[in-house]
Amino acid sequence: MRKALFHVSRGVVVLCLAVLSQAAAQEPNLTEQEIKQFLLQAKVINFKHTSNGVTSPWRLTLSDGKLTHDASFQSIDESKSNVQMEGGTEPTFRNSYHFNIAAYELAKLLGIGDMIPVYVQRKWKGDSGSLSWWVPSKMDEATRRKNHIQPPDRSAWNKQVSKMWVFSELIYDTDRNATNMLITEDWKLWIIDFSLAFRPYHDLLEPRHLGMCDRQLLASLRQLKEADVLEKTKPHLTKDQVKAVMARRDKIVAFFDKRIAQEGESAVLY
Repeated sequence: MRKALFHVSRGVVVLCLAVLSQAAAQEPNLTEQEIKQFLLQAKVINFKHTSNGVTSPWRLTLSDGKLTHDASFQSIDESKSNVQMEGGTEPTFRNSYHFNIAAYELAKLLGIGDMIPVYVQRKWKGDSGSLSWWVPSKMDEATRRKNHIQPPDRSAWNKQVSKMWVFSELIYDTDRNATNMLITEDWKLWIIDFSLAFRPYHDLLEPRHLGMCDRQLLASLRQLKEADVLEKTKPHLTKDQVKAVMARRDKIVAFFDKRIAQEGESAVLY
């Protein structure tokens, strides 16, 4: 009986992955601007509440008459005083959809916008929120680990994860976890949900997460200008939040420069 159940379960998994693979293959080939226009203007024809994450975003189905596609809507925007966090008490705590949009814009400045789905600001049912293109993932990182699924190219996968952790440190993302790391059929890593990022601290959150670094990403970090970050992330980040980003940028660059001096460039950069 156990063997039979295993074969049935395995068959269901294979079928689900086949459906997801077919859905991914049918993804429309749109430019960023076309995706933005669709997210901003397409009509909501269906919706359901998800149970993912602490903010439980809505999954909306949008259609413009030619294209139908899902999107994720998150409207949380709350501020509290003296909230107890893992690293201590935070005097001005904020959990906000604005940080999703800011993360996307900042990632584009650094040349890694292809790791994050397009985010725009839109109103739905009277609430303002972030609306993002729904990623046709075959699983999240939590599922991969649970089922001991190995990437076909371990080196390529590790490089994507390393890039994610550098960005997570830059934005002080306190909620980067395995359930908001999505994996598509081609083993591309997508990261979503940044509502608990952009804390006001100038120190790094978890420097131990910094392993190797993409050469171009490190170069982009060096060239990042505060004025550009302010311009691209307004009105989603305050000046103090941007200053904190830049302070963390300085620490990340210094961290890798020190390691390069000690271990050699080839041991640190790829």
